[in-house]
Amino acid sequence: MISYNKDREGYIHSIDTGGMVDGPGIRYVIFLSGCHLRCKYCHNPDTWKLKDGKPVTVEEAIKDVKKYSSYLKFSGGGVTITGGDPFVQSEFLIDLLAACKSYGIHTTVDTSGYAKREVAERALQYTDLLLLDIKSFNPDTFKNLTGVPINRTLEVLELSRDLKVPVWMRFVLVPGYTDNMDDIKKMADHLKLFDNVKKIDVLPFHKLGEYKWANLGIPYELADVQPPSKEVLEQARSILKI
Repeated sequence: MISYNKDREGYIHSIDTGGMVDGPGIRYVIFLSGCHLRCKYCHNPDTWKLKDGKPVTVEEAIKDVKKYSSYLKFSGGGVTITGGDPFVQSEFLIDLLAACKSYGIHTTVDTSGYAKREVAERALQYTDLLLLDIKSFNPDTFKNLTGVPINRTLEVLELSRDLKVPVWMRFVLVPGYTDNMDDIKKMADHLKLFDNVKKIDVLPFHKLGEYKWANLGIPYELADVQPPSKEVLEQARSILKI
């Protein structure tokens, strides 16, 4: 019997009941508000502030998820909790994951991994798949891009291996920032140590969320950065191919 606090309240920014890219099958994607990172290329800066979301209890959230559970399960899908970054609301995240598991629903957590080890360990016990963003393997570049150090992300990656949680890695190729091939090769060598990393997606930088920065009155530092060339993107993908 999985127990959880059904009255735990959290802040949900938005929901997508037909997600197709945030884990296997059709996903009920919950975007929690709040993020500790300030990534220069973030396409959802409107999720940064915790209380910009709508207050919802775990019971209210899981009640809505259950409406879609039959087709989620039929498609081999489930629930993906993303953000923002879900670990900002760690207690709500853990209870929501436990609630999903109590109904036999596949769970995915999409995160930058900026979490304390003991908190991540509690969440991962109810997590079937971890989508882990690694902004850069170079600690200086990582800090420059995000405003936080890399160590917690790497610790969560190690924890996922210890707990045997499958991982899909995501890496955004940003010209002038994360396109250093030596750094990418170091990352590839490091990831070879993790047999639970099942997939690595190399995604091209884009500016589709730039208008949100303007709407929020936040300076967008990467306005002059262009998407990577097809050749550079393929070179990175070939290095990180598993």
